[in-house]
Formats: sequence, structure tokens, C-alpha cells
Amino acid sequence: MRLDCTDLALSFADADGRPFPVLAIDRLVVEPGRLTVIEGPSGSGKSTLLYAICGLIAPDRGQVRWDDLDLSSQTETRRDHWRRAHVGFVFQSFHLIDELDALGNVLLPVSFARLRSAPFADRARALLTSLEVPLARGPVARLSRGEQQRVAFARALLFDPPVMLADEPTASLDAGTGSTVAEKLARLAHDDGRTVIAISHDQELLRKADRLLHLERGQLTVSARPMDLAS
Repeated sequence: MRLDCTDLALSFADADGRPFPVLAIDRLVVEPGRLTVIEGPSGSGKSTLLYAICGLIAPDRGQVRWDDLDLSSQTETRRDHWRRAHVGFVFQSFHLIDELDALGNVLLPVSFARLRSAPFADRARALLTSLEVPLARGPVARLSRGEQQRVAFARALLFDPPVMLADEPTASLDAGTGSTVAEKLARLAHDDGRTVIAISHDQELLRKADRLLHLERGQLTVSARPMDLAS
């Protein structure tokens, strides 16, 4: 799916209730089949941008289009339905249920969609196995932070979404597992033709990016990749 954002603006209120700008993006186009990575300093609006392009929050101004759909003009309910059908999201804070095991957490979207879990169980197990998540350790609270990150990644892939958004997907992983996740994101774009957008400071993921963007003070610029800087 092709993303096309135009004149995207969003502000939040400070402690005194005064608005301050978070995003001010003239144009952002992301084509499917390429891995796009966004980097930038903390507090620059990176997570907010992901939330805005998938409809978790509505911009103050501007347009967010996915193919022929103007997502920014939809009601919150319609945005939620669209996102459930089209987007896999790996949140930086995971949003796992501590009392559930890994399989139960991956199958949570099935419950929210009021579907039967049985048809999705084999795929959920296969995803967890491919990401080397232990299936017999009980509640995810017993897993390491890196293992929990991989559970969140598997959950995002459960419905085989055409769009994959990942907020610091390798931040809690060791170098080896982080490289595996980075490679998987690249394959999701290159082999499957998905639209993959990740936020990251991980050098391995930045090197794999087909397109690297820098976000600072809510504004986007094209950034040089680490390999370009080193040459």
C-alpha cells in the first residue's frame, strides 16, 4: 500500500495548556516494497508520526492517504477497523498482557476482532518459533525483555498485514536477535512487497534501510545511511 501524507500538522498542549507543534510535514510518500527507517533525537515526534499515519491519533491539519483512502477524514471507529485489517504495529512498550503466555498474547487481536482463535493458532505458533520465543515458559512476565519484544513482533504479523509499522523494534534485543529482526523487516518489504516503516537508532537496521529519513522538531529530511557516511 502506498502512503501519501500532505501538509501534516499536529500540536499538543504544554503544562499551561498552550499548544506546541509536534509535527509539521509538508509531504511524505512511502512506496511498498521498500524498508523506510526514520531516525532522530528523542522527543522529535517519531512515535507520534507513526500514530498519525495509522490513524491512532488524528492530525490537526493535513491528509493521510493509503492508496485511495483518505484515512485522516475517517471517524475514529472507521480508522480502528481499517488499522485492524491493514496494519501490524510493534509498539515500543510492547502492550503485552503479563498474565497471558506468549501464544495468548499473539492471539489477542483475534479476540478483539471477535474471531475464533483456532484457525490462527498454528500461524501464531509458527511465528513465535521462527522468532525463537519459548512456548512453554508460562506467562510473558517470565520472559526476558528481548523475548517479550519478539512476542510483540509475532503479534503484529498475525493477520499478515500489508503495512508494518515498528517503533524501535530492536531496542531490547541482543545484537544477534536484533540482526534477525532487522533482516525480517527487510524481507517483509522486499520479498512480500509490504509497506514497512520503522523507527530506530540501531545501526544494523539503519544500514538495511532502502530509505532513511531524519525527523527533528517535527520536520522530515532525507538522511544519509551509515554506509554512505563511512564512504
